[in-house]
Amino acid sequence: MPPAGPGAHSPTLQALVRRVTTASEDELPAVLDAFWKNIAESGGTPLVEPVEGYPGHRAVTFLWRGHRATREVLLLANRLFDRERLADALLTPLPGTDVWYRTLRLRSDHRASYRIAADLAPGDLPADPETRQRRLRALVPHAAHDPRNPRRIGDRWGQPDSSVLALPDAPAQPWTERRDGIPRGRVERHRLPAGALGAERDVWTYLPPGGPRPDSPVVVLCDGDMWFGRLALEDTLDALAADRAVPPPVVLAPDAVDRLTRWHDLTAHDAYVTFLADEVLPRAAERLTLTLRPARTAVAGQSLGGLTSLYAALRRPDRFGAVLAQSPSLWWRPGLPHGTPRPAPADETPWLAECFATDTPSRPPLRVHLDVGLHEGTMVDHSRCMYETLAARGDLVSLRECNGGHDYACWRGGIAEGLVNLLGHAGAVRPPF
Repeated sequence: MPPAGPGAHSPTLQALVRRVTTASEDELPAVLDAFWKNIAESGGTPLVEPVEGYPGHRAVTFLWRGHRATREVLLLANRLFDRERLADALLTPLPGTDVWYRTLRLRSDHRASYRIAADLAPGDLPADPETRQRRLRALVPHAAHDPRNPRRIGDRWGQPDSSVLALPDAPAQPWTERRDGIPRGRVERHRLPAGALGAERDVWTYLPPGGPRPDSPVVVLCDGDMWFGRLALEDTLDALAADRAVPPPVVLAPDAVDRLTRWHDLTAHDAYVTFLADEVLPRAAERLTLTLRPARTAVAGQSLGGLTSLYAALRRPDRFGAVLAQSPSLWWRPGLPHGTPRPAPADETPWLAECFATDTPSRPPLRVHLDVGLHEGTMVDHSRCMYETLAARGDLVSLRECNGGHDYACWRGGIAEGLVNLLGHAGAVRPPF
């Protein structure tokens, strides 16, 4: 690594240190204003610069403009810091300036979302590590997007937007942005009456440009309130159709409702599988005149939704012949306390992989696309184990590993790749990436 010192890892901050050192007290405000103006005009934050001797990495400098009341600045970058040690995620003040910074050396294909929170509370900062951790944890709910980064991604349930970092070699996401001049599909929202879940449930429905056809592929997607309520997945689906990357699908996406309901529904809950297979799909087929063949029907989800997608295909092969599971929560197993993630050891075979291993398929091979971020800890090993288990069964399975975390910033590009892999006109899953 380059030498230590204020701004040492960033040539831009090194140059600022030199200017600040030689500036008079009267000149300093103009020096700092010019620095922040240059940041805005050069594309905003974070700074991304080469690292001498490390051609496959970049120096990534997160910045915050503080003032006299700023006590601490907390960086919440997806999977780059341990939330049990928040002091490790603090920015550093550049002496004599209003600049707070943190420089990380990251591989040049990294993608992540992040938020920043500034502590303006009066009083001395606690010296005791446990007390300081509690203070920083109280700061977390106040974190928001980086005001100097124009790249943002939405969240739900009252959470603020996050900012997005995508380094130069991060995989392209050619279908995520809204395109002008292409045919548009239509998004509808329907309320299903109480059935297997014992309560009414909203379902978002995407209808492709020109409307569905009887042989349109169908994708049942978890977390519809996120994908259509916040992330505008319809723009991705329109772009995929315009590029003829997939036969234009109908997408059925139930709301997750709230965190507790989501945990209850998406943890191998048989009633939820019944809801998807025997209520969501048949009602849509009747209303839209769809032909529901398993070979043309996929189930998809992220995190607990990825777990549920795999479980639904295992339990209902008569409905689902393809699965897109992004960062599936394979650490989950029956008996875990409600709402309490407890990651299993990397070398422990996931419960759901054991279920697949002991299942005797009486149907054509499943088509499965798995997607996981390299910063997801044991989830990487669990996804590899699931890949090996499915391959040993004779299922058609692929595994994509990206340099990112448990993150919609990665999933919104990965969902398009997964749909191309599963539904593409060739109709077959490619070998592992």
